[in-house]
Formats: sequence, structure tokens, C-alpha cells
Amino acid sequence: MNQDGPMTLVFSCPPELEGFLPPPIPAVQGLPDWFKAMPAMQFNTVEQKEDQTVKRCPPFLDAMTYGFLILLPCDLKFENGVFSWDLPLPFNTLNNEIRSPIYFHDASQVSGTPYHEEDRFLLKFINFWTVAAPSGYSILFTHPVNRADLPFTTLTGLVDSDLYIDNRVHFPAHWHDMEFNGVVPKGTPIAQCIPVKRESWTMQIATMSPEETARARELSQAIARETGLYRREFRAKKR
Repeated sequence: MNQDGPMTLVFSCPPELEGFLPPPIPAVQGLPDWFKAMPAMQFNTVEQKEDQTVKRCPPFLDAMTYGFLILLPCDLKFENGVFSWDLPLPFNTLNNEIRSPIYFHDASQVSGTPYHEEDRFLLKFINFWTVAAPSGYSILFTHPVNRADLPFTTLTGLVDSDLYIDNRVHFPAHWHDMEFNGVVPKGTPIAQCIPVKRESWTMQIATMSPEETARARELSQAIARETGLYRREFRAKKR
């Protein structure tokens, strides 16, 4: 894998499935409708003035738009506790035995976790794509960031995807909204892929010096005065 140019994740599917699956997309292309529709400014009832919403918060937006999204391959209907779908995949030599977008884990596999419910299976989203990362990089597979609107929560896992490149990573998920009745549409993000460089880290606990305290106070005051200061002076390019 050439690392002289931009860093690249390679998503591969069996050739017979090309065109039948929605391909992964850069996360910046998968912002939900609620984010696009929300106002950038809103009246702050505590301070009695117009104030910025999280739509203008760079860390909130950067987290949502970083990495790539893997998408649901078909409409998934959930009605009265029952899943149904239509996914007519062609024969393929890699994973022809997998014919559905979801599978299930027994509840015992998450026993002792907040995801455990004795009388319910744990959902597993089937991923039809292998993912290969550059040497030295893992991928954090996690729930699409800030997507509490989805009726499920994808569990988070860190995979050494520069080494584990010849098999697919599926996504366990907790279906938390049992009141949901309807369709999760094809193309809904089911997992966000965030590349992480593997490095050895230590931590240090420190006490701020008078100079550091003064700088922190000045910056805090400047950010309160000047709208967009973080975006202009401290936000690093990510794409």
C-alpha cells in the first residue's frame, strides 16, 4: 500500500456484489438531515441572548465528519419487535452463505455489560466489506458519532486493520428503541471507521505554572469574546 500520498483505507467487496451494496462513504458526506436543518444560532434562555448551537462547534462537527461510514445495505423493517428485509444478493464465492444484513448474538455474550437484557438477543450488523489500513494503523469501529437518533447503538471495537485485512469485521449493536416501528432505510450509517495510528503513550500529571494559568485565562476570555476563534486559529486541517 503506497503511503507517499494521502493515507488510504481500502474497502473491498466480492466482485459479484459490486453495484448491489452502497459503498462506504467519507463521513463528511453522511451528515444527518437533522444536523443540516438545525439552526446555527438559537436564543439562550439562561444568558438571554442569541448563542451558537453545536452546529457551529468545530469539535462536534469534526467528530461527526472524521473517517468513513459503512452503510446499511438494504431497508431494515422493525415492527412489533420483528425484523424483516429484502436483500436479493447474487451468488458470490466469498460469503454466499451470508444472505441477510443482520445476525444475532446470544445475550450471554454481553452478560455483565449495560447491553445485556436476559430475554433479548444482541443485534449484529453484517459487513460485506473488508477494510485494509496502512501499516501501523488500526481502525476504531464505533457507532456513528453523535447519532443518538438511531434506534440502535453500535458497539465500539479497535481492530488492527493493517494486519487483519482478509476477513470482514461485523458490528454488534444494541437495539435500544423497542418502541420503534418503521423502516431504517438503506444507506443509514451503521458504523464509523476512524483510523488510529498505533503508538506507545504515557501520561503525566502536572500543575500549571503562573504563566500557563495566565495564558489559559486569556484564551478563555478571548474565545468568549470572539466568535469562531478556535476555528480560525486552532483547528487543524483533517481532509
